[in-house]
Amino acid sequence: MEWLVGPFEVTFVQRALWGGVLVSVICALAGTWIVLRGMAFLGDAMSHGMLPGIALASLLGGNLLVGAAVSAAVMAAGVSLVGRSPRLSQDTSIGLLFVGMLALGVIIVSGSESFAVDLTGFLFGDVLAVRPVDLAYLGGALGVALVISVLGHRPFVALAFDERKAHTLGLRPRVAHTALLALLTLAIVASFHIVGTLLVFGLLIAPPATVLPWARRIPAVMAGAACLGSSATFLGLLLSWHLGTAAGATIAATAVVQFLLSTLTAGLHHRWTRPTTTPTADRPHMEYGHPS
Repeated sequence: MEWLVGPFEVTFVQRALWGGVLVSVICALAGTWIVLRGMAFLGDAMSHGMLPGIALASLLGGNLLVGAAVSAAVMAAGVSLVGRSPRLSQDTSIGLLFVGMLALGVIIVSGSESFAVDLTGFLFGDVLAVRPVDLAYLGGALGVALVISVLGHRPFVALAFDERKAHTLGLRPRVAHTALLALLTLAIVASFHIVGTLLVFGLLIAPPATVLPWARRIPAVMAGAACLGSSATFLGLLLSWHLGTAAGATIAATAVVQFLLSTLTAGLHHRWTRPTTTPTADRPHMEYGHPS
């Protein structure tokens, strides 16, 4: 039992656990919609698109969180504006902005020889360095994310499953899309200093994708994703403590392993029950309610 609870008797590991739990809930709220809409590439691009803001904030001695927020907001605005072009697909627009922002960040970083070392912590995170003030920031971010999720639930549902119907019902899909980008931006900015921009993608996408084959309601997907993200945090910290591995990377790897086990189990379940069921789509039947 000491092997299981011993690490969490240390104060900084306790803070890391609470920080990871808060990040997991925030990422579950945003990640569920990203997975349902098939926007995983956008999440990855947004997380890397913060690099220019982080680089400038570091070089100018500013707040890294503010730099990340500004850069992510610019990326979100760019995706929203460029994505309206009828001649470019959304993936093309996101890809071009992704490369442009990443290149700009590398150019800024290359101008300072001393910055490369500091950048490592940003890329891979330092969950064991979570401070009480970080927990307060995450608590505030979770409150904002909950408000956006509750107020935007109906238009988000319509946007995820039938965008044309959303427009017909007067739910203003463009505004809903902007609100969804804001929710994604909030989740990424709030989480990057915990698990890093290269690893936040794991907690944002893996837990909702893990739950999706088993849940029939969107709130159930969110709740399950939050629980799985929290369990990945606990197991990741535990393994990291005993194996001496990087905590943030171990948490993300644990979340991915959960997804792989869920996918394997769902595939076996599908094979066993195929004679008695007639699946009609790759996506599970989702009970989300009528958006009207």
